[in-house]
Amino acid sequence: MYDYLIVGAGLFGATAARELTLRGKRCLVIDRRDHIAGNAYCKQVEGIPVHWYGAHIFHTSDARIWNYVNQFSEFNHYVNSPVAVYKDELYNLPFNMNTFNRMWGVRTPAEAQKIIAAQIAEERIGEPRNLEEQALSLVGRDVYEKLVKGYTEKQWGRDCKELPAFIIRRLPLRFTYDNNYFNDRYQGIPVEGYTKLVERMLAGVEVRLGVDYKKDRAELDALAEKVIYTGAVDEYFDYSEGVLQYRMVTFEHKVLDMENYQGNAVVNYTEREVPYTRIIEHKHFVFGKQPKTVISKEYPAEWSVGEEPYYPINNAENQALYERYRQLAQKESKVLFGGRLGEYKYYDMDKVIASALAMVDKL
Repeated sequence: MYDYLIVGAGLFGATAARELTLRGKRCLVIDRRDHIAGNAYCKQVEGIPVHWYGAHIFHTSDARIWNYVNQFSEFNHYVNSPVAVYKDELYNLPFNMNTFNRMWGVRTPAEAQKIIAAQIAEERIGEPRNLEEQALSLVGRDVYEKLVKGYTEKQWGRDCKELPAFIIRRLPLRFTYDNNYFNDRYQGIPVEGYTKLVERMLAGVEVRLGVDYKKDRAELDALAEKVIYTGAVDEYFDYSEGVLQYRMVTFEHKVLDMENYQGNAVVNYTEREVPYTRIIEHKHFVFGKQPKTVISKEYPAEWSVGEEPYYPINNAENQALYERYRQLAQKESKVLFGGRLGEYKYYDMDKVIASALAMVDKL
């Protein structure tokens, strides 16, 4: 009945479905959730597009990808400029001259560089043995203690001394008064939210929601010549080689009877004693003027099979395990694997779309 069965209605699946349909292929998209757009799903609450599975800010330096997504939605000029709270202190992110001025009272790049260099030298670290030593060798004691340590330990659920150094390959220090988190040329948020964007991508494509591919695989496979699978690769193979590890996030969404709660879309909480990593106030993504506001607290957590996986733990053990699954995937004559879960790889949204476009071009 179909040329392609596409498992997953997120950005990868929607992009593949659209491009294959434009090339005259018959596609069926399924998703076990009750909505499209995957983790980029935005739910309308009090007239505000709420990023239900965490903040998604579109940014790219690839003009082709920027032009591509702008076919489906008008994007605003939102610039990601998060702030961090440590005890009763407020700092700008990324680490820049506003951060250093607040921390040490310095005004010039030379003053900030001198302090950071002196702190790094004091640590006398040769080859970093763990994440803590890696961070100290990059930014010094003050920035590490106030803005890196607690946040990272909450994210990973472990002491920084127990985490491998490679997790933090670099910590960018910017010696300018620029609070723009991303260096990419293009940046913004769909003014109607990501759900509407994906809905337009899937226009003219048959979509079935609430369908669990794993439960009805044989019946669903029989509907199409080929399958594009964007779920977890180890789940596809019934965890035959072992379980790939992830970190997950739980969300506490609240509607508040006030116009403005925190004055910024993203506020990080860097003390380990504060159980959540950040609070998102969604209306600020789209410059909303609604009388109420919606906030989401994000709590990192250990992941187990059956829960929603978010961030692949790309250490040596998991990469070796994924390689075994990748070799199994290559032997599947009918099934192609793509996306964050299918490739066990953390993707920014622009890279997800680029990867899907590349797959379709190859096909």
